[in-house]
Amino acid sequence: MRIAETVTFGGSALDRAAQLRRDPQALAAALERGRILPLWRGKPLMQGDQPGWLSPGHPALGPAAPPVFLGLDDGIPRFAAELSAWTPAADQDSVPPAFFDPSIQHHPDLPPDWGFAELRGVMTLLSPRAAELVATAKALLHWHASHRFCAACGAASDLVMGGWQRTCPSCGAHHFPRTDPVVIMLVTRGNSVLLGRDAGWPDGMFSLLAGFVEPGETVEAAVRREVQEETGILCGPVGYLASQPWPFPASLMIGARTEALSEAITIDPEELEQACWVNREELVSALAGLNPHIKPARKGSIAHFILRNWLADRLD
Repeated sequence: MRIAETVTFGGSALDRAAQLRRDPQALAAALERGRILPLWRGKPLMQGDQPGWLSPGHPALGPAAPPVFLGLDDGIPRFAAELSAWTPAADQDSVPPAFFDPSIQHHPDLPPDWGFAELRGVMTLLSPRAAELVATAKALLHWHASHRFCAACGAASDLVMGGWQRTCPSCGAHHFPRTDPVVIMLVTRGNSVLLGRDAGWPDGMFSLLAGFVEPGETVEAAVRREVQEETGILCGPVGYLASQPWPFPASLMIGARTEALSEAITIDPEELEQACWVNREELVSALAGLNPHIKPARKGSIAHFILRNWLADRLD
């Protein structure tokens, strides 16, 4: 797919400058002249529709955790830091966990038009470079928050290599950030595409089927298995379309296409609430917001990207 990397969070040619991760002195010098993006409970700081980068030593960064190195953005060192130790005012707390949190938290040491916002709500506004930096920051900081202890001996581990490794001072084990591979499938049969929805999604929202790749499994096998498990439909050959880093919290969505060999749907209620075949005309109306029964996947997701390009016949 020639336009694969134009997907949200797609490649922007960020220089990740891995050589700096191994040089503590060079990394410290980079931090002095760099900029830091704070995240609060997974929400990046936003200045309008762009990330809110702060200088080292900014008062708002007082309770921040040690920063992690993201890379060089046209020569500017970019870092990210977790600010969840900060407590916002009681009247601007986040909404309880749900599909989307529309609340915005404002820090007293920052201008009123700066705030911590849910990435799903702003991801389509970001430039490719900003999107790659924020996605990297969110995924990397989430990994550190959930892997503070050594998986080998249970001791508290230390952040090293600019945040791209944790080392256990007790047993010496090294741990590295993980990304979970997920297949997401354009399953077609003639003029129709297979869509499904999870029970926890907003009313009427449908998307492509997706699922995690299991150990010892190829991408192709994962595509066929997931479709069959969720809908009972058998699929033929599998082809690659595009990939998308998906920082919710840290997956790599691997877009694939396949042709269904059967049509009857038998859903697994533990996997899906509903699945259906949708023809091109129905999908066009859904993407235009005119279908009363089907709402498309959120803009910015690889599902939305693939479906739009399927309709435009650009999956070459």
